[in-house]
Amino acid sequence: MKRTFSRLAGLLLLGSLAVSCSKDSVAPAAGPSAAVQTADATATRDNNLALGNPSGAVADPSYYWNYLVTKSQYTMSYHRDRGTPNWVSWHLSSAWLGSTPRQDNFAPDNSLPAGWYRVTSTSYTGSGFDRGHNCPSADRTGSVADNSATFLMSNMIPQAPQNNQRTWAGLENYCRTLVNAGNELYIICGSYGKGGTGSNGYATTLDAGRVTVPTRVWKVVVVMPNGTGDATRVTTGTRVIAINTPNDNSLDTNWGVYRTTVDAIEQATGYDLLSAVSASVQSVVEARVDNGPTS
Repeated sequence: MKRTFSRLAGLLLLGSLAVSCSKDSVAPAAGPSAAVQTADATATRDNNLALGNPSGAVADPSYYWNYLVTKSQYTMSYHRDRGTPNWVSWHLSSAWLGSTPRQDNFAPDNSLPAGWYRVTSTSYTGSGFDRGHNCPSADRTGSVADNSATFLMSNMIPQAPQNNQRTWAGLENYCRTLVNAGNELYIICGSYGKGGTGSNGYATTLDAGRVTVPTRVWKVVVVMPNGTGDATRVTTGTRVIAINTPNDNSLDTNWGVYRTTVDAIEQATGYDLLSAVSASVQSVVEARVDNGPTS
């Protein structure tokens, strides 16, 4: 049933501890900072794309709608003409969590191919939408470089403030409590569609049409105890959280009400999520709606 996509290999650095916040104008929660004291000695920094390349993204500028961007802190598929990522994938363990403060240094991503428009922080000014991180600031605070990477505008989407600062911030904080309990997570966040409702009302694009406002924002979180050989350790009993929210200001603050299946997100996006996991395991975990705790 699953397609086979090429997977990115590449080991990331071991060591360094990290922590901090979610998205635009959201202060770091106090809880995750405790990871500095509670970090599991077995935790490591692992391949951000270990569970698969969802769209078969390629590091070739001719694939402007599905351009692979690989950074130490996360991996993404970027869409030049939307001015946003299609998806961003990252690994999270206590090895990434430390005490570096939130940098708030939003900046264009100058690593994008020559000639491509580089979205800036001012692209969102006065729009009524937050500069919504895909990979959160609080998941990458082992160093100034790690945290600064999350503030590159290629990691942002125009996100309704109440979506960003309440519902999504709650899920991000919960993910870090799972890490503090001795787990490691693989997280894939993405968006699709055109048109959302921010604090100034409905909009389809920003910055003279160069940044697309998505209609939906989704996330998939795979939870497992710290260990090695991660893709092979995903079993039919592994907890997989999938949510899909509208991009508007009227969301419920409880992210749990937006739980769905990985299969449903795949159907909406055309992606093959968790493609590095065995097909037999995928068929079970991707069809299941998570019913675990939300805090």
